Amino acid sequence: MNAIDIANQASARAQEAMTLAEQARQLAIAGATAVAPVAAAAEPFLLLLTIFLLACFVGYHVVWNVTPALHSPLMGVTNAISSVIVVGAILATGLSDSIAAKIFGFLAVTLAAVNIFGGFMVTRRMLAMFKKKGS
Repeated sequence: MNAIDIANQASARAQEAMTLAEQARQLAIAGATAVAPVAAAAEPFLLLLTIFLLACFVGYHVVWNVTPALHSPLMGVTNAISSVIVVGAILATGLSDSIAAKIFGFLAVTLAAVNIFGGFMVTRRMLAMFKKKGS
């Protein structure tokens, strides 16, 4: 084999590769066009579902591993986070045009407020219990 034959074979292979790449591009466009509506609807839901499930998992492990001495500081942080949730829920409710968004926003405000006030009540009870033990 001489250099000209090798160059001709390489050129033929390059042309075949270009043809295959064009066919793959056309198939990819056809596939993307076919699944675009489903992907557009599923992507945000799956992302938010994944975040929610991870938050539940992490929250469960954090809460069950708390020692009693850390309970009050943890409740203070939880109350601070819940207050941010209340502000976000109020903004989401006020800025939405959808009835469903307003209902879910109201529910978020209500549940976060219950969490805040319940946390303060539990913290107050825990502090009273620690003061009685110390006396």
